[in-house]
Amino acid sequence: MLRAEAFLEMGRSHFVALFLVSAVLFFLPFFHGRLAMAAGTPDGSEQWGYVEVRPKAHMFWWYYKSPYRSQDPKRPWPIILWLQGGPGASGVGTGNFEEVGPLDSFLKPRNSTWLRKADLLFVDNPVGTGYSFVEDKKLLVKTDEEAATDLTTLLIEIFNRNETLQKSPLYIVAESYGGKFAVTLGLSALKAIEAKKLKLILGGIALGDSWISPEDFVVSWGPLLKDVSRIDNNGLIESSSLVEKIKQQIADGKWKDATETWSDLEEVISASSNSVTSPGSNGDLDNLMNGAIRKKLEIIPNNVEYQ
Repeated sequence: MLRAEAFLEMGRSHFVALFLVSAVLFFLPFFHGRLAMAAGTPDGSEQWGYVEVRPKAHMFWWYYKSPYRSQDPKRPWPIILWLQGGPGASGVGTGNFEEVGPLDSFLKPRNSTWLRKADLLFVDNPVGTGYSFVEDKKLLVKTDEEAATDLTTLLIEIFNRNETLQKSPLYIVAESYGGKFAVTLGLSALKAIEAKKLKLILGGIALGDSWISPEDFVVSWGPLLKDVSRIDNNGLIESSSLVEKIKQQIADGKWKDATETWSDLEEVISASSNSVTSPGSNGDLDNLMNGAIRKKLEIIPNNVEYQ
């Protein structure tokens, strides 16, 4: 996760029965004449693939069709596009297996999966994250607007070719730094819809713990946890001291230093609150994604490592 970028961008415009099933591979012509590779399970409940969002820039996506999907035209079944934070955290990995997908990071069914209420679309965004990759590091995005353009291209490829998906409202849901991606993507998608380049119903945008104003968030964190009795006075005093340091570093434009102090603040909050921000134990996600999941997907290039 490229955590330093969370502050660097402050001042700039920013998923068991048999799990390892055989994949059915097929190729789709890309919307702009390039090629997109896609695959899926034989029953069609899952699809995944790459979209070349720009020449030599490849974005990975994974779509889950909900077994609870209804066909009531009066209440169209929604699709949720999950955007992870970071920037540089994997929606396909973290969001899927550690948060809202059908299986957890031990490949055990998750009773609270969001598939009970919607289809799920996970993306490794921006390129260079998770299974997404670029053939030249110069193609990594530098702004939120560039990331939004890539995501819009991905949506064009996925939705314009599937009339069933076009009937479902898409809700862009994001956490942490993904909140910035969600807003910029929403604006970009709306423009593409209005220009008739994107066949999609945009249902809305939902921001959860979005990292859209870091200074305000670090200032409010300690007092909030004290008010709900998760840290004591000592914890508040220690965290407040680090907050003042972060504020000064932000004022001085020392973004890397501010990020490192923020990391110190996280450790203090965790120690003072009995790990309130990490209530559960997750499995080894990197080994899972580079092992069992990679074998299942079958289309990840040999030179690409999930990260």
